[in-house]
Amino acid sequence: MLPTLREGDLLLVRYGASPRSGDLVVARFADGTVAVKRAVERRRTRSGAAGWWLLSDNPGEGVDSRHRGPVPEADVLAVVRLRVWPSPRMGRRLPRP
Repeated sequence: MLPTLREGDLLLVRYGASPRSGDLVVARFADGTVAVKRAVERRRTRSGAAGWWLLSDNPGEGVDSRHRGPVPEADVLAVVRLRVWPSPRMGRRLPRP
């Protein structure tokens, strides 16, 4: 998630919170991988269930919905509220790069 997040950043998250477009979220992909991605928009999964289109802030790195499709709402585990360490950023959303 460079440049927004770096390896080792400590995040405060809220489990069970409803994401909004633009939020950073913790999500589980179908293969079991848990990752932090940006929720872009609501979309339907292949089964027709409600889901989220999740993207990386650094499109050249990592895997996101462009590779794996929408993530079901039940697999969006938490919403990132702020970065605790280093240099916390207050507010509902971490800024976009």
